[in-house]
Amino acid sequence: MRIAIMGAGSLGTIIGAYLSKGTDIVELIDVNQAHVNALNKKGASIVGTVSETLPVKALTPDEMTGVYDLVLLLTKQVFNEDVLHNLKQYIHNETIVLSLQNGVPEESLSFALGEDRVIGGSVEFGATWVEPGVSELTSAADAFKANAFQIGELNGNQSDRILHIKEILNLVGGTEVSENLVGTKWSKLLVNVAMSGMSAALGCTYGDILNHEAAVTSAVMLADETLKAGAAAGVEFTTLAGVHVGIFTINEEKSNMPFVIGVAKQAFSPQALLKASMLQDLEKSRKTEIDYINGVVSEKGKEFGVRTPFNDLVVQLVKDAEAQKSVPQFEENILFFEELVKREI
Repeated sequence: MRIAIMGAGSLGTIIGAYLSKGTDIVELIDVNQAHVNALNKKGASIVGTVSETLPVKALTPDEMTGVYDLVLLLTKQVFNEDVLHNLKQYIHNETIVLSLQNGVPEESLSFALGEDRVIGGSVEFGATWVEPGVSELTSAADAFKANAFQIGELNGNQSDRILHIKEILNLVGGTEVSENLVGTKWSKLLVNVAMSGMSAALGCTYGDILNHEAAVTSAVMLADETLKAGAAAGVEFTTLAGVHVGIFTINEEKSNMPFVIGVAKQAFSPQALLKASMLQDLEKSRKTEIDYINGVVSEKGKEFGVRTPFNDLVVQLVKDAEAQKSVPQFEENILFFEELVKREI
């Protein structure tokens, strides 16, 4: 089998390195020429909770040739138009495209590439790009080997091809086949919507959100809007870390708000120092994935008649920062959320 890793960043470098241990042909594809050069010259160095350097083959998109049997898609969704336009010439009728992107891109990918080609997946481990050729595994080594991926057919079937891909990915780490992959991805989307969205909109860490009344209240309202919009779209949410995300549902009277805020503080306090990748994009004057995170909730809300004022505000503030090439200031933008909380709660 010929495998392409589209987007050999922090995650793709680690995945491509371990897959290269097998008998399949694996190519790591990335636009960063310095990274490609380092990978080819020195191999993929994995540091952090493990220490290993593995030989790999890397190339830039314009160096791709032939066709691939399996494509692991790890690029940011903001680049999908260009990535998919280029990819179409390197796939055949039986090519499988496994989306490992943030958010819930499977619907748009199916439209662009054909529903039969696309399967969904989520990465269950963390990594940080260090420098060209070097990626840091930030998850505990044992946890990484035990639980690296969830994958699944979009219709939930336990197909022969999904079981085959599970065997391939087991070279990296434990891979679980889910019968409700869409629910799993929406459940993870909820976390990004609530915490990453607020971090980007306020220019702050997760801890700053949890320590401010209006900010943490807005975060749980973002989660609640995600649950309601997703349910209207037919999503069956799942458990994360042993807890069903439905626990973030706010009742109509808002009487359980203190309880839900307490759950949020307990759940996210271990990540208090974390700063959303979307905020890091704003700091580098890059376009964020806001349309594919909070924007998904806003769009589904409009489609199914579910109000999403908190997600709408996050999208607006992040897009304003993108347009101005600025970084949101907590003291300024929190005022918008304080006003919204007074109006909605």
